[in-house]
Amino acid sequence: MPSVSSRLTTTSFAILGLLAVRSWTTYELTKQVQRSLHWFWPRAERKLYDEPKRLAAAGLARAVEERTGRRRGTRYTITARGRRELASWLGLPPAPRSSEFEGMVKVFFADCGDLAQLRATLEQIAAEARARIDVLESMTGDDLAGRSQFPQRLHLAALTLPFQHEQERATLHWAHWALTQTDQWASTTDPGDWDIAAALRGTLAGE
Repeated sequence: MPSVSSRLTTTSFAILGLLAVRSWTTYELTKQVQRSLHWFWPRAERKLYDEPKRLAAAGLARAVEERTGRRRGTRYTITARGRRELASWLGLPPAPRSSEFEGMVKVFFADCGDLAQLRATLEQIAAEARARIDVLESMTGDDLAGRSQFPQRLHLAALTLPFQHEQERATLHWAHWALTQTDQWASTTDPGDWDIAAALRGTLAGE
């Protein structure tokens, strides 16, 4: 029979990591995932109602029914066994990095549509990146002002927030660059006199 660890996913351990910080109801977990894991592991959001139950069934978390007014809920707490499994997983090499970016898929197949569609996609990518930068900068401001939700973990936020911020800035920079370039195109199948080689050389030069 496979071990408990072999049946767990990255999402399982992500939820265990949150439970290691404190106990949460499913509603509280949803809010915290939106603030933290959402930025680099959005899959966790789709598993929030199933994964804690699964962890409890495996003995890695404890579920306690509670009532707030008329509303009933379940609060989950990590167990000693759950902490051991989490610590063991942290010692394993991370899986290769992957990225899901529907906007880029649309750019890649833009020759099946028209130029207006392509540019609308690029504008949406730029707008989303700008909005995400604003949120990240607001979160960073809260941390600097002493309003961190978990001050004992501020050193880890100081490591992860700059990465996400740089990623969003790179996305915004690329979207603006792509809009400028495609402004010269006749269509998505005819880039006109656009210098393709120059764009590729810029990639090699890191420009």
